Amino acid sequence: MLRRIALVVATVMLLGGVPATALATAGGWPGPCAQRRLLILSAYPAEMGGIMRATKLDSVEPIRSAPPQDKEFWTGTLEGKRVIEALTGIGPVDATQTTNAAFTLFKNCISGVVFSGVAGAGSDHLGPGGTARQSRIGDVTVPDRWSTDGGKTWSTVDPALFETAVDVAPTVKLQNTTPVGDRACACVDPGTVPGLTFPYQPIVLLHGDASTTDPFNGHAAPCLQHGGDLAGCEPCPVALGTSPDPGRFVYGVEGVADPAFFTGFFSQAVASNHEFIAYDDETGAVAAVADAHGVPFIGFRAISDGSPDPLMLPGYPSQFVVYDQLAADNETAMALAFVNAYTPHKPHMRHKP
Repeated sequence: MLRRIALVVATVMLLGGVPATALATAGGWPGPCAQRRLLILSAYPAEMGGIMRATKLDSVEPIRSAPPQDKEFWTGTLEGKRVIEALTGIGPVDATQTTNAAFTLFKNCISGVVFSGVAGAGSDHLGPGGTARQSRIGDVTVPDRWSTDGGKTWSTVDPALFETAVDVAPTVKLQNTTPVGDRACACVDPGTVPGLTFPYQPIVLLHGDASTTDPFNGHAAPCLQHGGDLAGCEPCPVALGTSPDPGRFVYGVEGVADPAFFTGFFSQAVASNHEFIAYDDETGAVAAVADAHGVPFIGFRAISDGSPDPLMLPGYPSQFVVYDQLAADNETAMALAFVNAYTPHKPHMRHKP
């Protein structure tokens, strides 16, 4: 299933160009961690914007990994918890690289990994009594496990983290009216602009399986510094305060030179008869890295497209453009409630798939 890939790449290409200012010096973690931190990841700026606005950051200037990837991380405090926040970039290659970079930079300082983002709708038979259920635009899914190969292998969510999600889910207030996204990263509260109201109340859907696919055919995707809430490299709350790094854009564009990068947009997803409650491009890749490090993991994915809507739009990308901010606001609400209730536990409790 195609996700937001083609739309983001087109936006980057239309914006074009690279900031002309000097490359920032790569930062580094200043030393051993006095307190372990929760690593919170999203793919693109709109997904992380609300989470970062709620975070008291140590600095708007990021800690950067080594070139040429130059992955960016911010540290701070969220809901009273020490956190590390980052955008993985879009696609499983970027997600794998960013998560690996986090463990390289912060080593044993990471107590757990959370991915919070949007996704395409799916369905399964985990409704009451084994009945069919469908994820809908605005719903937040909390799957038990993710697959990157259509259901052949799995990365499983940590049971203690899942239990925390179960506990907070009834308290999370999800929205059913669409706000307007902050495409230019002007940091204007989108909730002040009224929009379309869905004829149902979105809910948190617990359990089930989710699928992560790779439309980029094994390449990293480009982002654009100060490129807005869709194509940008940084979350909007720090976009204007982050020193430019044109090398990161150049690194991402290298993959575009391969024709397979674009043919992947139109290729079919991995053939599978398995039922998935959500479809995305990053979570399974992040989960696999966390699992390899023996660190607890959980993912929240709010639905941005793939189910009926008031405008009767023809699916992705039309629905994504209109409803991604609603989905982003709802995954943010779930993530904030989870972090508020989060308590680190020892790595030996990590459940292996």
